[in-house]
Amino acid sequence: MLHGSAGVQTVKALKNAAVCLMLLPRFLFAAVMLWLLDFLCIRRKVLTKMRESDLSSPDDPPLCVSDSNKMFTLESLRAVWYGHKLDFFKTAHLGGAAPNTEVVPLDSAQRSGPQRILDYARGRRPLILNFGSCS
Repeated sequence: MLHGSAGVQTVKALKNAAVCLMLLPRFLFAAVMLWLLDFLCIRRKVLTKMRESDLSSPDDPPLCVSDSNKMFTLESLRAVWYGHKLDFFKTAHLGGAAPNTEVVPLDSAQRSGPQRILDYARGRRPLILNFGSCS
């Protein structure tokens, strides 16, 4: 039993490593973009310092620079990585078949067993779904 469990864990680890390798280029591109956005903010800060040292016109618009709104932070990189993982593992993909997920019918007393979205489709009629709120 131990060998089977170790084999399952090995397969999961290999799958996770493969997914990480597939997502790494997209993640690195996004990280570079965030870093460049911060670089542009730093550049704007330098320009502000230069403008203050020179004699500038009072008609020039002010440059708004803040250190509190950095893009290249650990939290933003974690969010980007998480978003890429969610996008990779989603079941619906552009151009692909829509997932036939389970639904809970409101008239559950009439039906028994699990129901799926496509169980409500009739012929070539469009299936309209209403995702209302129930508070």
